[in-house]
Amino acid sequence: MLCPRCNESSTRVIDSRDLEGGSTIRRRRECEQCSYRFTTYERPEGARLTVLKRDGSRQEFDRGKLQAGLMRALEKRPVTLARVEQAVDDIEGGLRARGEPEVTSKEIGRLATEALRDIDQLAYIRFASVYHSYEDISTLKREVDRLMKQRTPADS
Repeated sequence: MLCPRCNESSTRVIDSRDLEGGSTIRRRRECEQCSYRFTTYERPEGARLTVLKRDGSRQEFDRGKLQAGLMRALEKRPVTLARVEQAVDDIEGGLRARGEPEVTSKEIGRLATEALRDIDQLAYIRFASVYHSYEDISTLKREVDRLMKQRTPADS
């Protein structure tokens, strides 16, 4: 592991902790050259997951793109980064648990939409309006009305 300050390759681990139910390891490290301390995160790499795009092309699953999409929908909303990362972990974990090497972008979008519905209803509407390409305001209104019917009195 290279030191981010001096690029020295000899660092030592000071502390290790399991995060996210053991799926990630957080390590505190110290550079043996300049004594700079920094944190690294280790996550096991699962089997390759390929995304089948709408145009028929294929590309490797990129959790960063999924997180960026959720963050765009949640922009200026009172949601923590930890909650977004948990949603990304849940979506990715669910996809990998299927054991299939390929998933459609449509399925990823559906899972992201479901996650946003649980996290923040306004972000859900933002994401759904772009993802589902609502063509007019009446289609969007039907979706908002459907969401309002699903709300419980405690949500108000």
